[in-house]
Amino acid sequence: MSFTLPPDSLGFTPSSFRDRALAVLPPPRSAGGSELIAGASDFDLNPDLAARNVSADAMRAARPAAVLIPVIARPVVTLLFTLRTEHLSAHAGQIAFPGGKCEPQDADALATALRESHEEIGLDPALVEPLGSLDCYLTGTGFCITPVIGLVPPDVPLSLDRNEVDETFEVPLPFLMDLGNYQRHTRMIGGIERHFYAIPFAGRFIWGATAGILRHMRQRLTE
Repeated sequence: MSFTLPPDSLGFTPSSFRDRALAVLPPPRSAGGSELIAGASDFDLNPDLAARNVSADAMRAARPAAVLIPVIARPVVTLLFTLRTEHLSAHAGQIAFPGGKCEPQDADALATALRESHEEIGLDPALVEPLGSLDCYLTGTGFCITPVIGLVPPDVPLSLDRNEVDETFEVPLPFLMDLGNYQRHTRMIGGIERHFYAIPFAGRFIWGATAGILRHMRQRLTE
């Protein structure tokens, strides 16, 4: 698949990506609490829903969660995604980053992201170099997800939990940083027309919270 590099200064080698991320991103915050800030949400394209769902009260009520955005240190870096199994009760068959809800024993969002990544795909936490985090992403299901960005060596051994993950795959970061590859789609969810971002890639369809997180990541890294 061919694509056009976005016209910005973000580098796509492991060293240039590391330098950029460390320069502009804060370290991961605690796993929960009032310090969480919504940087993006499922309601960004739905202003009629945003007023009541992206508020101080909604933030306090949101359940904290975290995901790891694994940046694979190839000559041109890629991001690693999971394809969730079809039998799951929530988000079955969707494309996501490894992660889940914060547990009391998790010291911060990084601990949650690393624990969940180890459980879901067998990624050794010792092989992840944390580079920072994004503001949390508020979902329509009431979670506030803190995305943690980590650099991972290429070809690390993985062991997938087949109850949760069907497969993993990689997408080149330049493709994901190109706004021309983002589409707006509409779907009826709970009887309400909802608009959301989507990114088609090589026969796959990245959408919803994952696409929203990616768009916010692009904004933070290129601002």
